[in-house]
Amino acid sequence: MEKKWWKEAVVYEIYTKSFCDSDGDGLGDLKGVMSKLPMLKELGIDCIWFTPIYKSPQVDNGYDVADYQDIEPDYGTLDDFKKLLDTAHSMGIKIIMDMVLNHSSDEHYWFQESRKSKDNPYRNYYIWQPPKADGSEPNNWGNRFREGNGSAWEFDELTGEYYLHQYSKKMPDLNWEYKPLREEIYKMLNWWLDMGVDGFRLDIFTRLKKPAGFPDATVASSPELDRNGFVLDNNMCTNVEGIHEILHEINRNVFGIRPCMTVGEGSGVTYENALTFVKAEREEIDMVYHFQLAARKRPPFTIESFRKIQSEWMKVIENNGWAVQYLSNHDSQRHVSRYGNDKEFRKESAKALATLTLTCPGTPFLYQGEEIGMVNVAYDDISDYNCCYTIGDYHSMIANGKTKEEAMAFIVPRSRDNARTPYQWNGSENAGFTTGKPWIKVNPKYTDINLEKDMKDPDSIFAYYKKAIALRKEHPAIIEGNLKFHLENDPQIIMYTRECEKETLLVIVNLSDNNAKLDIPEEIKSNKWERLITNRENLAPSLDGNTDVLPWNVEVYKKL
Repeated sequence: MEKKWWKEAVVYEIYTKSFCDSDGDGLGDLKGVMSKLPMLKELGIDCIWFTPIYKSPQVDNGYDVADYQDIEPDYGTLDDFKKLLDTAHSMGIKIIMDMVLNHSSDEHYWFQESRKSKDNPYRNYYIWQPPKADGSEPNNWGNRFREGNGSAWEFDELTGEYYLHQYSKKMPDLNWEYKPLREEIYKMLNWWLDMGVDGFRLDIFTRLKKPAGFPDATVASSPELDRNGFVLDNNMCTNVEGIHEILHEINRNVFGIRPCMTVGEGSGVTYENALTFVKAEREEIDMVYHFQLAARKRPPFTIESFRKIQSEWMKVIENNGWAVQYLSNHDSQRHVSRYGNDKEFRKESAKALATLTLTCPGTPFLYQGEEIGMVNVAYDDISDYNCCYTIGDYHSMIANGKTKEEAMAFIVPRSRDNARTPYQWNGSENAGFTTGKPWIKVNPKYTDINLEKDMKDPDSIFAYYKKAIALRKEHPAIIEGNLKFHLENDPQIIMYTRECEKETLLVIVNLSDNNAKLDIPEEIKSNKWERLITNRENLAPSLDGNTDVLPWNVEVYKKL
């Protein structure tokens, strides 16, 4: 396996707006992040992924970029970022930036110019189409935020044409067919690398290419949420022919000539087609942040599906590709609520799930707050929510005849705001996040769940994360070893080995609320084992005694 720093790294995602507020305005900021770098160093992470911190009107919390080369004033200044970057580097922590290349804000200079006239030099930076003969939209595509009448096209009276917005009308899609736009983007990416950032996470990169002729959508992904005959087809603009040529050109102009890490947010990427993006010889991107385990709207994974998905992604790695491990992020729910038991077994299940993330093949991506076991929140009213998807889904359901109670029952467990509540630093007012009024309500469970409390407890979730991260760094089998599942039909227990030339590790996890009987396979029983880490001190340290596995029990052993 070729050595790369990002294969060995543990990445920590920071949603700046909700991380730490240094000036009391209720919004997290870069100086707040700077003040917490020692905590992140203690945790053991190697790299920070910043969700967008560029200048933005914040329609979609920064994913609507108004200036790719400036910092959102609510978060600080470019000087603040440079100081943070230098400080992080001095502590051995790398920085990657979230790059939104499918669309910009409608307040971006490019779009302001583009809409002025049909012959403006910036006109083709965006996707404009004339109306149909009756004046209606160019096709029946629906927007993903369910805004307005539901269409993905917005009419602009200045020039009498429609522009495409797969998301909000405030987020027009960029036109990747236009070479001057592409060259402008490559210049911007290199500018960030010149500053010293260590790589990029590419937001919805599989949607950069649009189908020729803009045909009508025929397959509705969520028909219960569509409006006025406009259809949202998740596959219509995903992995369109020509996407690989775009990625290869970006690589040729930026990624391939600079030492940087690239991870694409891969809607529509599975283990079946992953190598077309991440195989090193393809010269496109390094790894894909896929949705086969942890997509927001997918049902929670089963033990059976977990084994299959991990095994198939191991094949991607074995064929000179790479993978990402994660269970939650800023677009999902809190994973201890979704996959674990956030009531009776919050600590145990948080530790068990952390072990999966940190010992399965690929680069682990952690999300702020998971290291203290933060949980979902249930607000009482739609007015408490901020997420564009949540608000759009709610109003679509009301428009389609659902009651308020039915709509709330649908959106509460699915909302991205579950992950976006402020970080819970301590038990003081507003969880120590801000001295002002937080931009979104703090989870009321902060008095029980917070970092200060965890750091005083040697058996806390935070303490376990530190141990598990250290374990990953100490054992090459976790980075470069193969993956073999055992007990493949067991409905409660996941057991797998990670083996390389130097060592073999064994991981055992009971992913259930009930005791499980561990029937140790002969090939495991015939060897001697030393326990490296556990969350319950239950099984015998040498794996030759008690085989009754407690709920959410996790054990990691090394073969002697």
